[in-house]
Order: sequence, then structure tokens, then C-alpha cells
Amino acid sequence: MDKRQHLRTPIACRIKIVHAEWGEMIVKTRDLSDGGVFVLLDPEQAPPIGSIVTGQIQGLMEDAPIVEMEVVRAESDGIGLRFVTQS
Repeated sequence: MDKRQHLRTPIACRIKIVHAEWGEMIVKTRDLSDGGVFVLLDPEQAPPIGSIVTGQIQGLMEDAPIVEMEVVRAESDGIGLRFVTQS
């Protein structure tokens, strides 16, 4: 059963993910919803579930907002991030 509250929209764009210990990486999105985003990367490269990261969409607008997100799940092709706050 799907527990998602938000409709997912397939979208491929670049997003910069920053984590205090894991550093900065540019990855691609798979889909986006009002509640979060799924990014494509090797889960071995990702911070553990429960980690807080910041993310910023790249290349779509001059000064995209920086959004705080929590790693909520890991799959073989990437990780799911839930939006926490926007700054």
C-alpha cells in the first residue's frame, strides 16, 4: 500500500545536495512532490537515513531557494528526501 500524501511528478533536473560530513554533490532528480524529492545516486555515497541535508536546484533559476531535507529512505538507485524547512 502506498502511504504517500503527495502526488509525484517525474522530473529530471540537477540538484546540489550538501551534508556537513559527506560534503557537496550534484545529482539528478527522478521525481518531485510537495513533500520531497527522490535523487539518483549510489546509496553508498548518501548520508544515512535520518540525516539532514540542504538542497538547491541547479540551472533552472538564478537564485533557487536552499531547502532543508531529511533522508527518509534508500533504494538501489537513490534516496528519498523529505522537505523539512525552506530558507
